[in-house]
Amino acid sequence: MSTHLRTALDLAAAGVPALPLREGKLPFGNCRTCADGACGGRPNMKSAGECQCPGVCHGWAAATTNPAVLTSPAWVAAWREAQAVAYHPAGAELTVVDLDDAHAITWARQTLPATRTVPTTRGEHWIYLGAMQSANNVRPGVDIKSRRAYARWLGPGSGTMTPLPPAVLALVEREETTPAPGRVVSSVPERATWDATVATGCRHTEGYVRTGLERGVALVSSRTESGAGSQAFGVARFLAVQHAQCPGPCGLEYLTEQIVSAAVSVDVPEPYARRAVANGLNTALGRQA
Repeated sequence: MSTHLRTALDLAAAGVPALPLREGKLPFGNCRTCADGACGGRPNMKSAGECQCPGVCHGWAAATTNPAVLTSPAWVAAWREAQAVAYHPAGAELTVVDLDDAHAITWARQTLPATRTVPTTRGEHWIYLGAMQSANNVRPGVDIKSRRAYARWLGPGSGTMTPLPPAVLALVEREETTPAPGRVVSSVPERATWDATVATGCRHTEGYVRTGLERGVALVSSRTESGAGSQAFGVARFLAVQHAQCPGPCGLEYLTEQIVSAAVSVDVPEPYARRAVANGLNTALGRQA
């Protein structure tokens, strides 16, 4: 029995759903039967299905406390290749605040109540009692891992777990899903567009910037069911990185307004969209929010 499997069985015995991770700290991919959602998904996923696949499919949704599943023939190959063990926090009624760097840790120590902490490669996991919605990039260097997510098991940590505080819940604002027909989703007015007159210190051509912006806006606008806020964060961060070496000004405020508008157009609340975009800029430019 591998060390990783023994760890998973110990977690399962404690009521913590576990699963193996492959190289790169990633879940194992779906089998052919489960590929592209053909199986309908597992019952506890966002798109609830009746998948009965015995394999390690569907990422976090495969996590289990059943030792018979963990040691089953279908999981043997995965454990042989496993590079780490993960767990599904919400399955144990837990939330992990993933602090990715020293700045994030400093922020947490100044803002959040003390709880159990686990050292990670670059930062710390702060673990609270209680489950909530998961979200990435809620502020620079901070992810929330709970429902529909997995966290890497790095040991029991130290300290006493405390109840999930309002300050953590407040980090995640609900993203709306597809708007109802005819619904007015925002009062955001038409935004001023970016051009060379507002970017006199930009070293890029107007065509280059416009192409990048259009692709970014398209990515955000395509997330009509979920994830538009996180996508807006990523687009803002990517665009800001492109201008990091420009003498400026580059008119980033005009670019970001259009990203915000794209997110709002798929029914992301404007305050959430603005925060996601601001966090993307701050991350790219090394600023603290």
